[in-house]
Amino acid sequence: MFDRLLTFLKGLPFGEHGGGNGFGRDDPRLAVAALMFHIIDADGDRRVEERERIADTLSEAYQLKGGELNTLLEAAEAADQEAIDLYSFTSVIKRHLDEQERIHFIELMWEIAYADGKVDELEDNLMWRVAELIGVSSRERLTLKHAAAARVAAANPKTGTK
Repeated sequence: MFDRLLTFLKGLPFGEHGGGNGFGRDDPRLAVAALMFHIIDADGDRRVEERERIADTLSEAYQLKGGELNTLLEAAEAADQEAIDLYSFTSVIKRHLDEQERIHFIELMWEIAYADGKVDELEDNLMWRVAELIGVSSRERLTLKHAAAARVAAANPKTGTK
C-alpha cells in the first residue's frame, strides 16, 4: 500500500520550479509537504514518528536526500506556518492533480495522520476541510479513513484507533 502511495507522489509534476533545489509556491511537492506538516500539528502534539514518516515519504517519493530533503522540509514547515489558510496549498494541488490523484493524496494524508497510531478530532476535521477544498467527496474521504484505520489496527493490534 505504501509503495503505491510513493508511486503516486513520484508522478506529481514539479510546478514552476521543476527539479531544482528551489520549491516555488506553485510546486505541488511544497504544497503536499506543507499539508503533511499541517496535519501532524493539528492536534497540537507533534510526534517524532510523524515527522519521520513525512521525511521518509518525501525522500522516497522525490528521491531527495540530505540537503535537498532538508530544504523541502524546511520550506514546507515555513510555508505551513506562514499560511493564513489552506487555500494556498489546496489550490496548487487541485490545479496540478486530476481527480484520481487527489483521492490518492487524501489516502496519503490519512497515512500521515495515522503515523502516531490515532487520529484526533482536530486532524479529522482538517482532513474533511482539505478533502472538500480539493474536490474529494465525503464518502471517498471516509472510505479512505476507515481503510487507513484498519491498516493501523492490523499493524498494531494493541493500539486503539479512532
